[in-house]
Amino acid sequence: MFRMTPLIIALGGTLLLAGCASSNGLVTQTTLRDAASVPVARSLAGAPLSAAAWPSERWWQAFADPQLDALMDEALANAPSLDVADARARKAQAQAGIAEAARKPSVGASAQVLGMQLPETLAGNDIGGSFKVANLLMLSLKYNPDVWGQDKAKWQAAVGNAHALEVDAHAARLSLAANIARTYVALAQAFDQAALAQAEITRADGLLVLDRQRVKAGLDNGIGLAQHQSQAALASQQQQAAQHQIEQLRNALALLLGAGPDRGLAITPPQLAQPKLMVPDTLSSDLLARRADIVAARWRVEAAQHGIDASKAAFYPSLNLSALAGLAAGNLGDLFGNKSLLLNGGPALSLPIFEGGQLRSQLRASQADHDIAVASYNQTLLAAMREVADAVQTAHALDTQLASTRQAQTAANSAYRQVQQRQHAGLASQLDVLNAQKSLLQLDQQLAALTAARRAASIDLDQALGGGVAVNSSANAQNTTASK
Repeated sequence: MFRMTPLIIALGGTLLLAGCASSNGLVTQTTLRDAASVPVARSLAGAPLSAAAWPSERWWQAFADPQLDALMDEALANAPSLDVADARARKAQAQAGIAEAARKPSVGASAQVLGMQLPETLAGNDIGGSFKVANLLMLSLKYNPDVWGQDKAKWQAAVGNAHALEVDAHAARLSLAANIARTYVALAQAFDQAALAQAEITRADGLLVLDRQRVKAGLDNGIGLAQHQSQAALASQQQQAAQHQIEQLRNALALLLGAGPDRGLAITPPQLAQPKLMVPDTLSSDLLARRADIVAARWRVEAAQHGIDASKAAFYPSLNLSALAGLAAGNLGDLFGNKSLLLNGGPALSLPIFEGGQLRSQLRASQADHDIAVASYNQTLLAAMREVADAVQTAHALDTQLASTRQAQTAANSAYRQVQQRQHAGLASQLDVLNAQKSLLQLDQQLAALTAARRAASIDLDQALGGGVAVNSSANAQNTTASK
């Protein structure tokens, strides 16, 4: 009892001094926004709703292009950009392991030969003035009981960051797939533009033949010939530009696949279908678990909250336990004798009393990190809702424009066929046919551009909806973390 009295007095004294370093008055400034507080229903009015409207895990298969499916599989297996994201996730997991190891006892062993000579003026004639050798074998134990949960909070913060980076790796895969799909759609448009430019070249060449015949027969002064020569040169330039764009887009796809430019040469013209517009009727509630960036942002909020807990725990006393057991002797022969036992150890209490405001500043920094994480989460949530609304509104507008353009194309095609029929009947000339073809080719170009834009809007919507894979919700993951 008397031996424990100094320890009890020390513990009581440290607790009495605990008020000297206080965290009172320091609080966070921001709060998480609820998805239901971000209205989006009116912006999505008119879009078809369905509970089954969430994109599938392989959402790009809605384009019904086997070549695109193969490119996606190749990229997801080989792209270096994904290796970077995966490596970052593994590093975060390792850092969480380091934080977890700090919560456990550590045991170490050592062997040492120690030589020393003390001066006689300090140690006297008995032990001073001669060189002494000591042989040591030691086993040490260190353990810091996590009385206030500081180490646990640090570990939970590291786990939260690790989960956030794991989700970031998922987001990197979605971003890669979306970029491949967009580039592939642009490649399809470039092939369409090249084909239309070639059709315009053929039309312009036909006009040049007629112009030369009219000039030779004295029926024209050559002005029309010069105009059509200019049109032919412009069509040739457009065809060359489209071909160059095809080469550049093939190179871009090869890079996204993690391959060299020659890989792009094997990509054939795309054969894409047009996905239908559909919006989930559970958008506000389920988007939080499907958008990787939202889930990652929530994990970072939780990690920052654990950082606050760790900073608060630093205000309280810490208890350290250490023990050392070993053998020590001047001669190796005596090392394992009965008199060579060496023991050392005991508990140690420490408490910050006057630290110049360091702990309060650290707590302020942790709270600021939390506020940053919360603000980033709120911004990510707002951006996600906006991206969904933008994609839906864009797709809806393009559907309307496509319908009008197709009507105009149908009318132009009907007029073109009528002119051809009149030519066969001898009531119209080849010049009339070529002039009627011009408006039809112009509408074809507009239709190709609108179709590409509509396909891109479908990709934007699939990406905005999270790409088809429901990421584990941070709430469930937090329950799992807290149970440990």
